[in-house]
Amino acid sequence: MYAPQSQPFLPDEDLAHTVLSDLKRVTREYATAATESVCPTVRQQFTQLLNTTLAMQGELYNAMSQQKMYNAASPALKQEIDKQLKSYQSTQQKTNQFVQQRKSAAPGQSPQAFGDWAYQPAPQWQPPNNYM
Repeated sequence: MYAPQSQPFLPDEDLAHTVLSDLKRVTREYATAATESVCPTVRQQFTQLLNTTLAMQGELYNAMSQQKMYNAASPALKQEIDKQLKSYQSTQQKTNQFVQQRKSAAPGQSPQAFGDWAYQPAPQWQPPNNYM
């Protein structure tokens, strides 16, 4: 026989943290699925799901923060931020140089940076006529 519970299954804060963790996990999975999708329609669907889940995660985080259920990380030191920024800029510059070297391969040859694969920008997605 069912007996009503006098106490909730989980305190609100624990339940909110559980849901927030699940939303974070789902965003990673949707991002991976969108990245690995070959079909533009499937990629678009996972991208839309990712964006919706990110919005839900943001709303839950804001609600938890207002209720003092979530402590944001302490502010980073400006020195550390500047150090990381310089590191990322250096990596970006090296990557750009690498791409430019591969793009300026010998005339008449296509860049072969990764075997037979050459970088092609993703095509712009257009929904099919019967897509809702």
